[in-house]
Parts: sequence; C-alpha cells; structure tokens
Amino acid sequence: MSKKLEGKFALVTGASRGIGAAIAKHLAAEGASVAITYAKDAKSASAVVKAIEGNGGKAIAIQADSIDAGAIKGAVAQAVEAFGSLDILVNNAGTAIPKPFEQATIEEFDHVLDLNVRAVFITTQAALKHLNKNGRIITIGSCVGERDYTPGLAAYAATKGAVKMFTQGLAREVGDRGITVNNVQPGPIDTDLNPASGDWAAPQKANTALNRYGTVDEVAALVAFVASPEAAYITGANLTVDGGTNA
Repeated sequence: MSKKLEGKFALVTGASRGIGAAIAKHLAAEGASVAITYAKDAKSASAVVKAIEGNGGKAIAIQADSIDAGAIKGAVAQAVEAFGSLDILVNNAGTAIPKPFEQATIEEFDHVLDLNVRAVFITTQAALKHLNKNGRIITIGSCVGERDYTPGLAAYAATKGAVKMFTQGLAREVGDRGITVNNVQPGPIDTDLNPASGDWAAPQKANTALNRYGTVDEVAALVAFVASPEAAYITGANLTVDGGTNA
C-alpha cells in the first residue's frame, strides 16, 4: 500500500517527547523522512529516531534550542543538507509557565514569547527559502488561543492567539506556491507537561465535551492528515483537536 507522504521530507521542532515525538512518528509512518530538533534531551531524541528507524523509516535528530535564532536557522539548513529538500515544517516547540499573571516575571514573559512566537517566525522564514511547491507549514497552537477558560494562562493564550493570526496572514502570502499554512490547536493532551493526573487536570477535563484528556496520537493523526496531499485545499485554518473544549 502506498503511503501518503512517500518521498516527502519533514522537519519537526521540539520533537524529543510528547506531541512532537508522536507527530514525527506519524509522519514517518506515512513515508516521510523526518528531521527532529531537541533542546537538551539527546537521549529522548535518539529514542524517537530509533523508534522510527525500527519501523523502517528514516529520521535524524538535530540539537537546536528554538530560543536561539542561529541554532534554529542552522537546524533548517542541516535538515535540507541531509535530505536535499524540504516539504513539511511542523512548528511544535513551545512552552507554558502557568501562574497568575500578576506574579509572572519579565523573564518568564520573554521565554514564552521567544519560544511560542519568535521561534515560529524565525523557523518558518528560514524554511520558506527551501520549501518545495505544494509544501506544508503546520504550527501547533492551542485551543486557548481562541478561548481561554484556564486561570494562569493569560500570557500563554496570547502567544497562541498570535500564532493563529500569523497562520491566517502567511497563508495568503504563500498560496501561489501551493504551500498551505495551518494551525493545529490541541486542547488538554496527556503529556509530561500537562499530565491527565496533574494538579491542573480536573478543570481542563471538566471543560471538554468528551470528559477526558486527549492523546498525543490524536493530535499527530490530524497533523499527518494536514501534511498530506488530501489536505491541499485546507489553508489559513485553525483546526481544533480539543475534545469539545471550545464547543
């Protein structure tokens, strides 16, 4: 059976664990060669590469902290050098520092803005120089970028709202190349950063229509679809995978 992404080359940022790792594995399972970046955890990144290779896929890991503009530009260049081409960029690297807004420090604001917004701009701009016709740019936003029910996430929600509008604006600039630009917005997903058993879990679960946390594979499946030729007419879209949180 032919795979939807056979012969395609993908770069997924922040993919040593959680949603990013699941996305890398899904893209590889559909036939794409995948480069992943990681900030510090070489062991976890290596495990993702080994898992992909163990299933017959091709993957490489590149150490690059997305807060470092030079490092992420270098990572894009390394991915293109390794593969010779680039078809899919997934801006997955991101973070939240949950706390009441009045207690947040300027350093925390800077960190969340740099990772969630600035890094998306820089990585996307670098990738666009190499992205093939009919390429895919997919950013992992958040359902709180549209509607935020969770106290302590005001600054984080603002960064994800910024990504939402960036997606819509950029889609119009690159459409003539057949490149689509979309924003996948997860709701509460069971990861190390936001475990379904954690302190913040009960109100998030209660806000869903399905009364449960989502899995990383449920997010990755949507990303793999958006990356596929079947999704060629979907662009500038904010696609929410949140169990009905924003319903």
